[in-house]
Amino acid sequence: MKKRIAIDMDDVMADTHAKFIKLYLEGDMPRYTLDELKEKSFHELFDENEYQLISERVYEPGFFRDINVMEGAQDVITDLMKTYDVFIASAAQEFPNSLREKWDWLQEHFPAISWRNYIFLGDKSVLNTDFLIDDLPRNLRTFQGKGLLFDALHNRDDREFQRAKSWQDIATILL
Repeated sequence: MKKRIAIDMDDVMADTHAKFIKLYLEGDMPRYTLDELKEKSFHELFDENEYQLISERVYEPGFFRDINVMEGAQDVITDLMKTYDVFIASAAQEFPNSLREKWDWLQEHFPAISWRNYIFLGDKSVLNTDFLIDDLPRNLRTFQGKGLLFDALHNRDDREFQRAKSWQDIATILL
C-alpha cells in the first residue's frame, strides 16, 4: 500500500500571495512596490485598515479561480503520484465561493488528480495521511503524521517544522 500525502492549495500549490500582490498594486494608490511586497508579509507592511481591505478580496467571486500555479508544483506532484497516494486538502469552507473555484482550478491545472482525492475541510487534524505539506504551522501542529512547512513570508520565522523552500525541496525530501 502506498503512503499518503495531503497537500494544501493556497500558498503551496497556488500562488495566492502573488494574487494578493497583483490586486493590491492594481488598487487605489498603492504605498508599496512589488519588491517591497516580495520581501515582507502583508502583516508587516499594512496597517489594520489596509490589511482588512485586501483580506476581504477572498470573498469576491472569482478570486480563487485564476490564481497562478506555484512554480514546480505540477511536475513534482506528477512525480509524487507515482510513489504516493496524493490528496489535496484545502480549507475551502471559510470562503464559500472558493469551493467551486478551487474544484475548477484543480481540474484545469492538475487533471491527473481525481476529484475523489479532493478534501475540502475546515480542520486538518482529521486528515489520516502520512505527510501534510502546508504553509500554516497551526495546521501542522494538530496533524498526526509528518508535517512539511512550505515556505512563505508569513511563516519565515517558524522553526518548529521541516521547511521546504520550493517544490524542488519537496522532491528532494519525498522522492
